[in-house]
Amino acid sequence: MEAIIFCGIQASGKSTFYLQNFFHTHARISMDLLRTRNRERLFMELCLRTGQRFVIDNTNPTIEERSRYLTPAIEAGFSTIGYFFESSLSGAIRRNATRTGKARIPDKGVGGTYKRLQIPTLAEGFQKLYKVKLTHENSYLVEEVIV
Repeated sequence: MEAIIFCGIQASGKSTFYLQNFFHTHARISMDLLRTRNRERLFMELCLRTGQRFVIDNTNPTIEERSRYLTPAIEAGFSTIGYFFESSLSGAIRRNATRTGKARIPDKGVGGTYKRLQIPTLAEGFQKLYKVKLTHENSYLVEEVIV
């Protein structure tokens, strides 16, 4: 049983990383899909009750926001893994500009998330924590955080 929590500003590569690495093994819990906190909570509760592996694919910029997922996952006996998507604000805004429709976030929104961003740590309750960086070639560099 595994709970994976993504953390990073918009357009830092989280959803694409999910598709490339977890699509076939983990349910995706995302406000982009579920639209309300109630639906999100119910879906996560179902995963926790049934032992379904899942990924929280949201920005989760603060310790408080991440604890919404970490605490119940730990209480349910899930292993908890964090992925921090490190991105510059300018790079995220540049990638976001290529999006269309509802997928495109106003630059002010990306900047607001960047300002609130608290780098995740193992002390929050993650059993493993990885730093992910999107390269210029649109591949990912992933390294485990050991501290």
